[in-house]
Amino acid sequence: MKKKFKLENLDCAHCAQKMEDAINKLPDVEECSISFVASKMTIIADEEKMDAVVEAAIKEIAKVEPDCTVVL
Repeated sequence: MKKKFKLENLDCAHCAQKMEDAINKLPDVEECSISFVASKMTIIADEEKMDAVVEAAIKEIAKVEPDCTVVL
């Protein structure tokens, strides 16, 4: 299953790359991509595990850039 999310207060491309790298290392994540220009995150994961994956992704984003929020 593929889901897209808007990211608010994403400040730099380097931070976006760090977030993407961290989320791609999470268990159950097939693929994650973050576009700094569009301020969007796309996650591909098993539909049954998507809620847990998104929750874990939000925590990883907060570690890199605490002001960045994911619009659910």
